[in-house]
Amino acid sequence: MALTTLDPRSALIVVDLQRGLAAYPFAHPLAQVVAHSRRLADAFRRAQLPVVLVNVAGAAPGRTERPRPAAPPAHDWTELLPELGAQASDLRITKHTWGAFARSDLEAQLRSRGITQVVITGVATGTGVESTARQAYEHGFHVTLPIDAMTDMRSEAHDYSVGQVFPRLGETGMTAQVLELLGARCP
Repeated sequence: MALTTLDPRSALIVVDLQRGLAAYPFAHPLAQVVAHSRRLADAFRRAQLPVVLVNVAGAAPGRTERPRPAAPPAHDWTELLPELGAQASDLRITKHTWGAFARSDLEAQLRSRGITQVVITGVATGTGVESTARQAYEHGFHVTLPIDAMTDMRSEAHDYSVGQVFPRLGETGMTAQVLELLGARCP
């Protein structure tokens, strides 16, 4: 778990920190994940680097063995948590799949800004965060994953992603390390 650098053109991607998921039983306190994501978002904004706020509003089509909810979600289910301090300058992506790049213009938005590296936070570690990290890696972005700024409903899913998958996709570390690298780059 050692972060080496942040590219001059990095972006923060915050995945699925929204009202509809806030009540789920996560393995790590969601308030801590939100607080770390907010600290990162504030630092990226100060450095005039993009902050991408992603919410989920559905699921990919196709059959699954697990039943999907029959009732429609509450009207505010997709609203971002106010603790994130969303700004008008933030990019907003609504996804209908696990990963934020599939069926969205996220890659084009990042490329048009010259972004070469992404820092990814949010929930759930083994689905939304991991899928977004995999897609970012496949699109050629450098990937950084502050593991104290993410959680999953299942601790074993979180641990597997952090220990087995993420080191193959990029670098892992802690929020403080990302902030230190960002501060060293942007006085």
